[in-house]
Amino acid sequence: MRLPETLNANVVILAVAQAAAVTGTVAVITLGGIVGSVMAPVPALATLSMSLLIVGTAAATVFAAWTMSRVGRARGFAFGAGVGCVGAICAFAAMIEQSFVLFCGAALLMGVANAFAHQYRFAAAESVPASSAGWAVSITLLGSLAGAVLGPEFAARGEYWIGGARFAGTFVAVAGCYALVGLLLLRLRMPQTARVVPENVRGVGAIVRNRVFIVAVLGGAVGYGVMSFIMTATPLSMHVVDGHSLNHTAAVIQAHVLAMYAPSLATGYLVGRFGSQRVMLAGAIILCITVIAGFAGREVLHYGASLVALGVGWNFLYVGGTTLLGSAHRPDERFRAQAINDATVFGISATGSLSAGVVMQFFGWNAVIGMSIPAIGIAIMTLARVRPESDRHRSVA
Repeated sequence: MRLPETLNANVVILAVAQAAAVTGTVAVITLGGIVGSVMAPVPALATLSMSLLIVGTAAATVFAAWTMSRVGRARGFAFGAGVGCVGAICAFAAMIEQSFVLFCGAALLMGVANAFAHQYRFAAAESVPASSAGWAVSITLLGSLAGAVLGPEFAARGEYWIGGARFAGTFVAVAGCYALVGLLLLRLRMPQTARVVPENVRGVGAIVRNRVFIVAVLGGAVGYGVMSFIMTATPLSMHVVDGHSLNHTAAVIQAHVLAMYAPSLATGYLVGRFGSQRVMLAGAIILCITVIAGFAGREVLHYGASLVALGVGWNFLYVGGTTLLGSAHRPDERFRAQAINDATVFGISATGSLSAGVVMQFFGWNAVIGMSIPAIGIAIMTLARVRPESDRHRSVA
C-alpha cells in the first residue's frame, strides 16, 4: 500500500467535508443538554435534541443512498450539506426565539445531513484502488479530528457573538461550514463505474444472506450501538450521579471523541496488513477494556480509560467494517448494500442513545456497562469464526 496514491483530490475533499459534518454534530452534542436544560418544558427532555440527531441519521440512511443512486455522489453530498445548513439556520432561529421545539427540529435536520455525511467513507473507498480502500476511509475519518476541535470551539466562543441570543453565533458559524463544504463537494469527480442494471442487481435477501456482509454490518452495529449507549450515559453518570465537575466530564468526552478518530492514522495500515476481520476482532476485544474499566470504579480515571477504549474499539470496528463491506456486494449493488448497512447500524445506534438515559435513571451505571457485554461477546465470537480470504472471494459470486 502506498499512501500517496490514496491522497487524491476526492479523498481530500471528503476529509474536509467530514470535518464540517463532525463540527456540526459535536456542536449539537456539546450544547444540546445545556440548551435543553433552559428551554425544555420538563427536565427529562433536556437531552432530546441529542437523541433526535441520531434518530434523524437512522431515519434518512435509505433516502441518502437512494438520492445518490439517482443524482450521483457529488450532487447528493451537496444536497446533504444543504440540509445541514438549513438545520443550523433553524438552530440559530431557535436561539433567537428561545424555541425548544425548533431546536429539536434543527437537530433532526442535522441528523439527516449526517446520513449523507456517513457515506463519505464509501465514496472515499470508491475513489481509490481496492487495496487502498482502508487508507482512504481512515484519511477521510481523520477530518473528524478538526471537527472535534472546531465544534467545542464554536460552542464556547460563539456563546455571546450575537447579543441577546446565547449560542446563536455558534450556529451561524456551523451554517457557514456546511455552505462552504456544499460548494466544495460539487467538485467531486467519481471514477467511472458499471452502470446499474436493475435486472442484474440481486434482491435484499440475497445480499443480507452473505456471510461477509453479515460480519461487516455486525461489526459496525456493535461498535456504534455500544458506543452510543455508553457515551450518552456517561455525562449523566459522571456529573449528575457521581458529582464530577463539568470540566472533568467534558474532558472525558473530548478524550473519547479524539480516541474515536485519532487511530485512523494507523487503522488503514492495519487493515491492509492484517485484514478487515482481524482489525474488527481487535476492536471488539478492546471494547472489553471499556467494560473492565467501567466496573473498576467511578473516578475520573476510570471513566477516562473506559471512554478512550470505547473510542478506539469503535474506530477499529467502523473502519474495518466499512472496508469489508466493499467486498460483500457487487459494484452495481453498492447503494442498496450501503443503505441496508447504514440503516441497521444507525438504527441500533439510535436505540442505544434513546435507551441510555432510561437505563441510567432506573438501574445505574453498572447496568449500562453490563448490558453492553452480550453485544460485545457476540461480535467477538462471530468475528473469530470468519475465514477472511475464502469468504471474501465468495462474497461477490
